[in-house]
Amino acid sequence: MPTTAIDTVLFDADGVIQRPTIDWRATLATFIRPDQSAEEFILDLMTSEQPSLRGEGDFREAVAEVLARWESTTSVDDAMQPWHWFEADPVVVDLIQQLRTAGVGCHLATNQQAYRRTIMQDERHYGDWFDQTFYSCDLGVAKPEPAYFHAILAKVGKQGSAVLFIDDNEGNVKGALSAGLHAEHYDLANGTDALRELLSRYGLPTSA
Repeated sequence: MPTTAIDTVLFDADGVIQRPTIDWRATLATFIRPDQSAEEFILDLMTSEQPSLRGEGDFREAVAEVLARWESTTSVDDAMQPWHWFEADPVVVDLIQQLRTAGVGCHLATNQQAYRRTIMQDERHYGDWFDQTFYSCDLGVAKPEPAYFHAILAKVGKQGSAVLFIDDNEGNVKGALSAGLHAEHYDLANGTDALRELLSRYGLPTSA
């Protein structure tokens, strides 16, 4: 238990509040020829996404360049579809609303490029579930950089000692710890009871 009361929680998105609705890796593998390496193609795509996570460049253009590099016949529109295939867990969303009702500040803290931010924020209205939403593409810096967390602390007006950050990526957890926040690893695959127990350990109110 922290010595300072936690009054603010930062939630990662993928792997914490939302999960894929399809096997996206298997889908991406169909975008290239059978004789090509799906693992290397997916790595190329993920690498191409990194600048846009910091708000640099256009992810759609980066995908087009990857498709051309691999001589793929898949259209850019089709190649972008896997970034739509996710859904939020309703139990996690409900837990967040319970915390907010109890006066705990809850914010989204996620690495996303602008294309997916538009889906989450404008189409699916994730902003309705949080007090504030922080997308790396808007901040100009991405997890696990400590500057990402310092930027959020400045915007919410909190000291790290009063903030708990939850992420499914151990590297991001370490980045938050180095920035002075409390931070815990949690993976949605472990079930929502594990999240409820995690929050309870920090004295945060939840109900079954």
